[in-house]
Amino acid sequence: MNAMENGIHISHNIEKQREKTYYTVPFQVPEGVEKMTVSYRYGKGSKEAPKVVDLGLMDAAGRFVGWSGGARESVTVGEYEATPGYWMTKIAPGEWKILVGAYKIADAPLTVEYEVRFFKKQARWFFGDLHCHSTASDGEHSAYELALRAKKMGFDFLAVSDHNNYCGNFSLPKVSGLTMIPAVEWTHYKGHMHFLGAEAPFENSFVANSEEEMLAVVAQAKKSGALVSVNHPKCPNCPYLWKDETCFDLMEIWNGPMRKANMDAVAWWHHFLKKGRKLPIVGGSDFHRDQSPVRLGNPLTAVYAASPAAVDIMDGIRRGHCYVTKDRNGVRLGIENEGVLFGDTIKVQKGQKLRFSAENGRRGMRLCLVSDAGKILETSGWNEGRAVLEAAVDQEKFLYLAVYRMVLGKPFLCAISNPVYLETVFK
Repeated sequence: MNAMENGIHISHNIEKQREKTYYTVPFQVPEGVEKMTVSYRYGKGSKEAPKVVDLGLMDAAGRFVGWSGGARESVTVGEYEATPGYWMTKIAPGEWKILVGAYKIADAPLTVEYEVRFFKKQARWFFGDLHCHSTASDGEHSAYELALRAKKMGFDFLAVSDHNNYCGNFSLPKVSGLTMIPAVEWTHYKGHMHFLGAEAPFENSFVANSEEEMLAVVAQAKKSGALVSVNHPKCPNCPYLWKDETCFDLMEIWNGPMRKANMDAVAWWHHFLKKGRKLPIVGGSDFHRDQSPVRLGNPLTAVYAASPAAVDIMDGIRRGHCYVTKDRNGVRLGIENEGVLFGDTIKVQKGQKLRFSAENGRRGMRLCLVSDAGKILETSGWNEGRAVLEAAVDQEKFLYLAVYRMVLGKPFLCAISNPVYLETVFK
């Protein structure tokens, strides 16, 4: 057994007398592993004298993790991702075991080379759709069908948010590599709100017929652990009409295809920012059915989170460590100052420079930096799809990025970030 970068290599000899038996080969798993892959190779022999070695895994507690026989040369296991035939399970440190099936072995010892690679837990960007509907309300597809489609499209997370119905949250599908976030779209004639991250955000009834009853429902959702987002607040068909404008934690400023209602929502959000409210934004497709201009994953919310766990993704959203982009191949936004994320509040000195960037831009798109005073910088120059804006801080209270293109003389968003909030320190 030899150590290598981020893994180990095991060269194992199988003697002829072990043919047609099962046994284990131990290996050590370190702390902090999110997932690992186990690969193996050996000489397969000839048609007349084939060589076959089967593969399985057992964890540090001696429990069966999975078995693939001779069907796969490489398998992955982890808490949020696993090869078919293997459990999605937490990678506990300690002595794991390769389960060896010595099916067909040549006369001489057969050398099998095993390679185990460890992928440590690390914060990174995750992409997903926070708003879609299943057959549990008025959607065309089941939650499982939506999850399979989201995985195929390259999403990292998905929230199926059926109208006034949380039954599906107790049987969310498990799809390798996709985090399901429990959600409900609280649907009222005076506006829709998202209850994100809680399985059962209200007890018994969602009904509210007064401002006080609405606030009680929202308070109950928050007590249950939900983040509350006001959905499509400027939609002409179902706008937000409640008097209270303080009860929601988030704002869905981009719902489905980009249109005037979304741009109006952005303007309303900017109004709150100017008043000093730190209100994170999200987006969601509001997908219901195929024969519609609304498409799953248009837009997506990108979230910087500590892990793929739903609780970590929700924490990233709560902190505003996120931005909204058109789709999985859309513009990607970033801050190049070390240790600074969208949503952060940072202390700065007058004249200090902050550097913002965008990737995957296309001709005709404009990258803008916006403050409480309005648009302060803009560029339409993309170098191989990349653009950078650098601002020297004056007395701005916040800065955020917006990428847009002009449609019939009006700006339509391609991507937008949460702000960085600035506290200017004067010497």
